Amino acid sequence: MPTSSSDSSASPYRTQRCDALRLSQAGSEVRLAGWISRKRNHGNLLFIDLRDHWGITQCVLENPERSEGVELDALQREQGSLFLEMEKLALESVVSVAGEVRARSGDTVNPHLPTGDAELALSSLEVLSESDPLPMPVNRDADYPEDLRLKYRFLDLRRASMRAKILLRSQVIADLRARMTSEGFTEFQTPILTASSPEGARDFLVPSRLQADKFYALPQAPQQFKQLLMIAGFERYFQIAPCFRDEDARSDRSPGEFYQLDFEMAFASADEIMSTLERVLHGTFSEFASFDVASPNSVSTLPFPRISYADAMLRYGSDKPDLRNPIEICDVSDLFAGSSFAIFANAVASGACVRAIPAPGAASKPRSFFDKLNAWAREQGLQGLGYISYPRLGDGQGPIARNITSELSLSLAERAGLSDGDALFFVCAERKQAQSFSGLVRERLGLACESIATDIFSFCWIVDFPMYERDADSGEIIFSHNPFSMPQGGMLALTEKDPLDIIASQYDIVCNGVELSSGALRNHDYASLQRAFAIAGYDAASLQSRFPGIFSAMRFGVPPHGGAAPGIERIVMLLSGESNIREVTCFPLNQTGQDLLMGAPSFVSREQLKALGLRQLSDDKRKK
Repeated sequence: MPTSSSDSSASPYRTQRCDALRLSQAGSEVRLAGWISRKRNHGNLLFIDLRDHWGITQCVLENPERSEGVELDALQREQGSLFLEMEKLALESVVSVAGEVRARSGDTVNPHLPTGDAELALSSLEVLSESDPLPMPVNRDADYPEDLRLKYRFLDLRRASMRAKILLRSQVIADLRARMTSEGFTEFQTPILTASSPEGARDFLVPSRLQADKFYALPQAPQQFKQLLMIAGFERYFQIAPCFRDEDARSDRSPGEFYQLDFEMAFASADEIMSTLERVLHGTFSEFASFDVASPNSVSTLPFPRISYADAMLRYGSDKPDLRNPIEICDVSDLFAGSSFAIFANAVASGACVRAIPAPGAASKPRSFFDKLNAWAREQGLQGLGYISYPRLGDGQGPIARNITSELSLSLAERAGLSDGDALFFVCAERKQAQSFSGLVRERLGLACESIATDIFSFCWIVDFPMYERDADSGEIIFSHNPFSMPQGGMLALTEKDPLDIIASQYDIVCNGVELSSGALRNHDYASLQRAFAIAGYDAASLQSRFPGIFSAMRFGVPPHGGAAPGIERIVMLLSGESNIREVTCFPLNQTGQDLLMGAPSFVSREQLKALGLRQLSDDKRKK
């Protein structure tokens, strides 16, 4: 059982925790243990902030030897020796101290600490572990090089801001577990050593000692195992699942391992699955929101809005839109077709499209605002970024406005839903480029026009994803999302539709522009699943060799099922206001996939390689 805040009688090091000292204990003797976080030497007074996992207590030592004209007795000389010993100890040394609780003087009361009106007047000190000089201070938050922080991560985690984020992560996981259990789910653990399978990223491989020339793979996700649990009849599964993918680092992606709230439901519709996850995430985000959670607008109200993939790409230029930004893109290709603005008219006639992005209140911006955006567009590879400024809706201004009719200018403003004082930017390019670049412009304008809300977690679902896409390099038809997803329309769609027109029963949940989870209804029909893979170029033999477990189980009665798996780190990132996933992970790898603290990846001995039937190709460069 954990030690309570006020009872540490079983410990030889402390009678209570550092967060528990109170003025009501004045006159009593207590013992505390922890790290020396700060020292403030006032000559004859030494103040020490003693920190443990739970909190901070101010301790004080008086040095009677520095009081002039006073003859010291044995007790006072002992106190002076204690003062000198504490004075010499380095910060972050670990000590056990004892003394009498007393009230702080009025000018030293700290209202920001639970222990701020009391202090411990020290009478004894036991040094449990002395600290060397620190490679980085830990009693204040400041910017340090990331490699230094990761090399000394155990010190970095002592900093208050880092501790808060890691503790938040733990609390969020506990909260998610409780909410999933209350929804009727049972927690299971799935294997870590499994078979390699093509799931979109490179596997981490583990050689087998007992099966020569064979390898395990660390799971990219428990996808097949959770489907097998549905087939086994457990119906509602979840776990806080570790996942392993050998992919490059990004600010929102770990280069190695991450955790997700993985869950699956049998005999459930997409609506039921999505509603379940909505309730869980809405509850967790409301519980841990960093701003005023009493506000009804701090987390999107239920149900979360649903936006089709096609609509999201048109209106936001992204399949993970940040709905805190009210700017919506619109297509104005038809308005420019055949118009007097030849650049756009000719491009539209050649198959390009024109997207318009509103800029709220930008008509009052200086010319430099527009010139900088135009220069930025050229840096991104476009010819430029045209615009019309509307001090009044009937009075469009700027280079494009001078080359079109006033009627077209007004029609553009009305299509984009502008008001007096707004501006309108244009992207003209082939559809995919116009789509993605207009999304970037929307984001940039949201920041430049200060139109992005900062006090809300804005959720939405993106639905109706294409089942297939054409590979840009090979031109072949490939899966665009989870290959085990159910196509809308089932077997009929797979046999009669153009593959590029098939829509999958897939859904992503997005918050503030961050994709938290992909999910789908699974294809539980054996023949339909075979047909879906055949379209992507997999024959029956390859399916059996690549996915032996799931395709074997599919022949023995499969309930309709589906699920999702929101990422734990991304949830905590949002709740803590961080943009770097390594900030919410205890011991992350760096951007090149190295653990600077433990020295991984590392060379291994020839004996270890020999036992696995392996040899080191670059043996001459390997450390012995």
